[in-house]
Parts: sequence; C-alpha cells; structure tokens
Amino acid sequence: MTSSQMGLLAGLVLGLAAAFGGFDAFLVVLVLGTVGLLVGRYLDGRLDLARLIGRDRGDFHGHRDHHVR
Repeated sequence: MTSSQMGLLAGLVLGLAAAFGGFDAFLVVLVLGTVGLLVGRYLDGRLDLARLIGRDRGDFHGHRDHHVR
C-alpha cells in the first residue's frame, strides 16, 4: 500500500469518526492512529526512538562527555 493510499484511508477513518462520533471520537481515533503508526514504524525498524527523543545510543544522560587533554 502506498503512502497516498494510507493517507486516504486514515482520512476516511477520521472523517467517519468525526461524522458519527463527534469531535471527541475524532480526537480518540487521531491519537490512537498516531500511536499505532509509531509502534508500526518502530516494529518495522523505520523509527529510532533514541534519535526521536534526541539521545544517541551511547549517550545515556542526554549529553556527551568531551575529555580535554
């Protein structure tokens, strides 16, 4: 499935949620869809959580130690 088809499908689902469930249902579907997308990309190996939160794999505390000699 192409990105355009996925976008169309997501738009249709959000539109149905808004039409039949109101704004609250629209927001729930939007948030859960975003979470599902992020989980799917992580499982596919297309999302690096360390890069997303701004940390490198060897950088546990959020900064790099530079030793000056």
